[in-house]
Amino acid sequence: KNGLKVAISFNGNVVNTFQLKREISREFPNFSYECDADLICHKLIIELAKSKDLAAAVKKCMQEIEGAFSVSGVTGEGEFFAFKDPHGIRPLCAGHSDDGKTYAFSSETVGLDINGLFRDFEVEPGEFITVSENGFKRERLMCSERKAFCAFEFAYFARPDSIFNKKYIYEIREEFGRNLVRENQDIVRDADMVISMPETGDDAALGVHEESGLRWERATRRHRYVTERAFILLNKERYATIDKKINILASKVNGKKVIVVDDSIVRGDTTRITVEKLRRMGAKKVYLFVTFPRIIGPCFYGIDMATYGQLIGAKHTSEEIAKIIGADAVCYQSIDGLVRATGFGRDELCLGCLTGEYPTPLAQKIADEMKKKFLEGVEETGRFYEIPELVDGG
Repeated sequence: KNGLKVAISFNGNVVNTFQLKREISREFPNFSYECDADLICHKLIIELAKSKDLAAAVKKCMQEIEGAFSVSGVTGEGEFFAFKDPHGIRPLCAGHSDDGKTYAFSSETVGLDINGLFRDFEVEPGEFITVSENGFKRERLMCSERKAFCAFEFAYFARPDSIFNKKYIYEIREEFGRNLVRENQDIVRDADMVISMPETGDDAALGVHEESGLRWERATRRHRYVTERAFILLNKERYATIDKKINILASKVNGKKVIVVDDSIVRGDTTRITVEKLRRMGAKKVYLFVTFPRIIGPCFYGIDMATYGQLIGAKHTSEEIAKIIGADAVCYQSIDGLVRATGFGRDELCLGCLTGEYPTPLAQKIADEMKKKFLEGVEETGRFYEIPELVDGG
């Protein structure tokens, strides 16, 4: 627009998509929406054309875009920049090369590590960063009432060798396992061994082993060429992927009472098929230790959990879930245990999918309406937050 050019990379999810689409379409009549990065990029161009100042344009984006967004980008003039939403929902960090000639942003510190870059800092909520030959310039443009870092990053999304808030993810997951032992002593006393669902369950299984003294057996093997994330796929694809994804070693589990450590249960499909396989391999009892608490609500900030109906935890108690998947018990991490292990305060995390309390107002409004419709038995045919009349009355 007006000769201005901007390119961005983006991690997160925009909640107020319809409002932004309407605004952008007035300025760009041929606007074509492919993903949320399109919204942010075009909104940034609109504000940059008005203010002629990148910091002012970014601040306006922070004020008027609701959702999670960690962004890095470059202007047509070659100005390299990054910014994060005021709640800091998604991760973003910065680093540089030892010769001071290369500067980079990454969602996780491991992205810097594997490229031989030094870690400098984690971008703060509402922070705007520019890069010059003199290094990073940091400016806090907005401060929200509270930080709301996504708790699901710790259990599932982040790599174990990444660092958030000065703690390695693998250390946090080990503590998840230790806490599950402390909270479920009766089951630990009855069990013979611990196994894990590779690979996000491995570090927590080590924590279970260390805290309980139970033997940890590598009784599950992951098919390295099946790379899809099962909870993201469509039903038919998901079942086929799950069945191929994990192999169970019968010699390890036959006749044993087994604790299976997994990162989370979203729909329950993966877990049910795993339990079935363990039974076929001769497991005497199957206990599930789940490092992430029971998921009872959708996510609006970038995790593919869009409706209540697809979440087994929104419809059933832990005891009911155990019966559905065929396990002897399902033991979820407590929310307090999760919070303690992360090193964050409870008021610094987004726990919306666990509590139904979301950090941004439109997401809360949509979640409440979605839940009302779900409890009324309205069939969920798509993502409710993509239906205009639900979001803003049309």
